[in-house]
Amino acid sequence: MQLIDGKAISDQIKVEIAREVEQIKKNGGKIPHLAAILVGNDGPSETYVAHKVKDCEEVGFVSTLLRFDASISEETLINEIKKVNANSDIDGLIVQLPVPKHISEAKIIETIDPAKDVDGFHPINMGRMLIGLPSYISATPAGIVELIRRYKIQTSGKNCVVIGRSNIVGKPISNLLAQKSDFGNATVTMCHSRTKNIEEICRNADIIIAALGKPEFITASMVKDGAVVIDVGITRIKSEKTKSGFKLVGDVKFDEVAPKCSFITPVPGGVGPMTRVSLLQNTLLSAKKIIYQ
Repeated sequence: MQLIDGKAISDQIKVEIAREVEQIKKNGGKIPHLAAILVGNDGPSETYVAHKVKDCEEVGFVSTLLRFDASISEETLINEIKKVNANSDIDGLIVQLPVPKHISEAKIIETIDPAKDVDGFHPINMGRMLIGLPSYISATPAGIVELIRRYKIQTSGKNCVVIGRSNIVGKPISNLLAQKSDFGNATVTMCHSRTKNIEEICRNADIIIAALGKPEFITASMVKDGAVVIDVGITRIKSEKTKSGFKLVGDVKFDEVAPKCSFITPVPGGVGPMTRVSLLQNTLLSAKKIIYQ
């Protein structure tokens, strides 16, 4: 069993990005600039945005954090997004989700300029990805693909089971793994809450990607010997073994599943760090005008 170390790979990618930014500076080019919009005071969102700002500092990006009260109207927020769209100095824009209930998440995503949509959530980017055109791929699927690539995990002709059908993870990673590419050409089965015989389906999988948000759902009986298991889930549960009284677990029961695997991601330290670094990669692509000329 080999552990897929997302933290080590993300650190490596940050070094690569920082070197490229340093070269851009030497050549008098434009430094990548990421803007983040945060609405309200949601704890996890605050933490995640703070990490993004720190990541930008580490690689030499410019970052801007725009904060708005939870009471902001949908119209006002849309106008603020349009201002960022019109600012030629800003290369990438993310609106941290979730937004307050009185604001339409779909409208917010569709307001972002696709050329600055480094989260990869805009329907135009999702559509371009679907048919294999250059696009910003949403951060978690992009991170999974990068791990597969860097660990040289074979996907061609493999049976891959994706558990979860979200727009953010399940749907895009299913599409990416099925495409004609060095990290694709897999036969993909997407499972979800209505799937029957899910254990039997998983037992036939060469690769399992768990992204359903149910702690320790995947057990050893669902995994065949030599399978690759990529755990996207992360849930905080109570624990008497930690000082905080809580611990983070994934969708996979790691201790019993890991011995059966050829490769497996831990939680934390697996897919999570790759999600953050993928955002930096997309912002760099935007600054270089690679996807949208």
